Amino acid sequence: MAANKGPFNAPPRPHPPPVHATMVQSDPHPTEPSTIVPLLSRALHRIRSTPPRIIASPATQPRRAAVAIIIRVTPPPTYVLPQQPITDGGSPANVPAPSLTEFFQLDWVNAPGARPEILFLRRDKPDSASDSGHMSGSGPITREAHVAFPGGKTEEGDEGGLYTAMRQTWEEIGLDLAESSYTPIGQLDDREITTSLGKRLLMILSPFVFLQLSPQTTPVDPSPGTTLHWVPLASLLPRPVGDGPRWSSVSVDASSRLAPRHSTILRLLVRLLVGSMKFPAILIPAGAVPSTSSEVTDEKTIDAKRAQLEGNGPSPMKRQHSFRSRHGHNDETLKLWGLSLGMTLDLLAHMAPPEVRRGGAGALLLPPDVESELLRVPVMAPSLASVFPRFGYPDVNFWIWVFGKRYRAVIRGWESSVRSGGTNDRRINWTGSALTTFYAAVRKALVVVIIVRAVWVLLGLLCGGWLLFMR
Repeated sequence: MAANKGPFNAPPRPHPPPVHATMVQSDPHPTEPSTIVPLLSRALHRIRSTPPRIIASPATQPRRAAVAIIIRVTPPPTYVLPQQPITDGGSPANVPAPSLTEFFQLDWVNAPGARPEILFLRRDKPDSASDSGHMSGSGPITREAHVAFPGGKTEEGDEGGLYTAMRQTWEEIGLDLAESSYTPIGQLDDREITTSLGKRLLMILSPFVFLQLSPQTTPVDPSPGTTLHWVPLASLLPRPVGDGPRWSSVSVDASSRLAPRHSTILRLLVRLLVGSMKFPAILIPAGAVPSTSSEVTDEKTIDAKRAQLEGNGPSPMKRQHSFRSRHGHNDETLKLWGLSLGMTLDLLAHMAPPEVRRGGAGALLLPPDVESELLRVPVMAPSLASVFPRFGYPDVNFWIWVFGKRYRAVIRGWESSVRSGGTNDRRINWTGSALTTFYAAVRKALVVVIIVRAVWVLLGLLCGGWLLFMR
């Protein structure tokens, strides 16, 4: 790190980072669409000017958490940055940080090939307060790694959610968001973290957006078992603006949600009756595999450039290989899902122009099967429709649709407010309403499914017994 003392009187952190806590660089694209930077500018200005939906913590559950959504713009590897002014004493001059408008007017930000990126973390041991994989329900151990944002629980003495996000980021990855190289943009809507299929509130989560104002990224020192992934926004945005998100799913054993942990028989019964839950997920590029000799050259240039920007250590690709070879992560798949997916989609939705948002193009950020799930509803609120699971058994999904009338009404209500006013109604907790109504439909559907299957089992036993005794 550039300094040993952080803004929260944190103890000195050793440097350089240990081998097991590395910076992993995502797959760079040879070219970056020139439209990404203007869209990012529009999104950040919109977030700064739009008051977030704040959810007050009930007296029965006062716990809160906060995460930091950190965005940077990486200049092209061949771009020569202007030298920083030097004072008479030979030290760098104290140049004031640019405003948000001034930042998006800088030459290196608008240079062809400049690439906006967003920071995700991959944790070996997910934290229950900040990791979307754990909060969304971690099923059986798989080779799928879940990525999330830096952050965690609010502690006594924190001055607010923004302070929590900054403190947790410092403690977890050694990045000081109080430096002049970073500026807080604003807050996205609060989100409710629940368990037991939305029946019990765990805490309120507040996402805060930060922008890196300098082309150089401060050297970091992540906690052991934590890797950093700077992911191009182009890989998350739909075509023709970006490359289009690669949708997948994360399977979770339904018995881990519905049955007591220590009741083996009941968990086995629920597993047989209900099956698994599949949460939508976006595949995160974890490394580059060049296919041509020219791409190899570009890859080496980019690695050398960013290794210099992020510290005088080994290149990101070499450190990635060292980390994965020691911890067995060489063939795992990185996936963005759950709460982290919802918050990411909230951010990406701000990048759409107003005329596109009113036209329903937000459906381009939806999983391929969600449109049929909502019966052709022109969904403009992707984060309300892309984070809820489907079940492995078709009849369970059918009964969820039967009891999901109120959930679909919430989606239509959100879209109606967007179409009429250009922004969603801040008086209504749309995400909370969607969460409540969807899981209410799930609970009713599961009751019906279990009863129907129990009846069929009983009828089968009766018929079997009748045939046995008749002989």
